[in-house]
Amino acid sequence: MIPNLLRYSTLSIVLSLVSMPSAYGSPPGQHPPQVPVVHSIESFREAVRSGGPGKDGIPSIDRPRFQSADQATLSEGDKVIGVYHRGQARAYPQRILVWHEIVNDDVGGDALSITYCPLTGTALGFKRGETEFGVSGKLVNSNLIMYDRATDSEWPQILGVAIDGPLVNQGLEEFRVFWTTWGAWRARHPETEVLTEETGFVRNYRRDPYGSYNPVTGYYAPDSRRLFPVMERDDRFPPKTVVFGVRGPEGALAITREALRNEGVVDVTLGERRYTVIHDPGLDTGWAFHNPEEVDIQPAALDFTADGVVGPGIDSLEAVNGFEAMWFAWAAFYPDTHLYEGQEVP
Repeated sequence: MIPNLLRYSTLSIVLSLVSMPSAYGSPPGQHPPQVPVVHSIESFREAVRSGGPGKDGIPSIDRPRFQSADQATLSEGDKVIGVYHRGQARAYPQRILVWHEIVNDDVGGDALSITYCPLTGTALGFKRGETEFGVSGKLVNSNLIMYDRATDSEWPQILGVAIDGPLVNQGLEEFRVFWTTWGAWRARHPETEVLTEETGFVRNYRRDPYGSYNPVTGYYAPDSRRLFPVMERDDRFPPKTVVFGVRGPEGALAITREALRNEGVVDVTLGERRYTVIHDPGLDTGWAFHNPEEVDIQPAALDFTADGVVGPGIDSLEAVNGFEAMWFAWAAFYPDTHLYEGQEVP
C-alpha cells in the first residue's frame, strides 16, 4: 500500500476473483464484539483512507499450495506467521504475505483466514465460515481493512469488528497465530508445511517493498515514520516499537517485549479480571490467559510443546488471544490501553 505496489494493481485486478457477494457462501460467524471498541463506528468510517491499490489490488491467496519444511528455502531468521490448529502446523512466510496480506486456507478441517498487515506489523487469524476475506484497499490507523466476500462488510484487522456493511458492529472469531522466525517455528514444529511461492500471481518474493526484518531496516525500523494518519497518537515509544497486546471486555493491555522477556510471567488486572501473560522463549512471544482464580504461575515450572504451555496451574487458566503490534497502531486503536513496562523496584 505504498507507491512501489501501485504498478502491480492493474495486473492484480485482472488476475483476482471478481467479488460477487452471492457467490461466496454464507458470511463468517459473527457475534457482539468481544474486544473494546473505543472509537465510535462513525469515527472509524471517517478515518478510513485509501492505501493506494484499489479493492483486490493486493490480491489474497485463495488457493494456497504448501511444501515440506525440508523443501523450504528460508533462512533461520526469516519471519513467518505460524499456525498450529487441530494438530496441523503451517508456516506462512512474511516475504510472501507482504504482497498478499490475506491467505484463505483450510487447516485441520476448518476454514480459516491468515491475515498480515505490514504497515502495523500485525498477524491475526480469523474463522471465515463459508466465505473468503479480501483486501479492500482501505486503511484505518494504517491498518488493513478486510472485506468478506459474502456481504462486502469491512473489517479493520486489529479491531476484528465490522465498521461498514450489513454486518456493522459485529465481531469475528479469532484464533491464535504466531509471529516468529522460521528457525524457531521449525524447531517447535518440525513437521510443519510451508506456503510456497506458487500463488498464481507474479511477484518478486525475494524483495520486501517496505524494508527488511532480517535484519530490521526501512519502514520496520522502530523510529521510522508511519505513512498514514491515525486517530490517536502516543509518543511514549518510537512508532514501530513492537508490543504484545491483549484485549478483553474491560479494555486493552500492552506489554513491552523487554518486560515480558525479563519477567517470564506478567500478571495484570484490568477491571475485575486478572490476566496472566507467559513468555515463550522458544518462539519469543507471549501466551495470554484470563486467570479467574488468580493462580500464581512460576516460569521455571513451565514447558512449551506443540500444543502450548504446560505446567502447574495452567489448566485453571482460560486462553485469550494476544498478538504483536507496532506501538503507534495499538495506541491508535486503544488510546486508553494499560501499558506494562515492568515491575517497579522500591
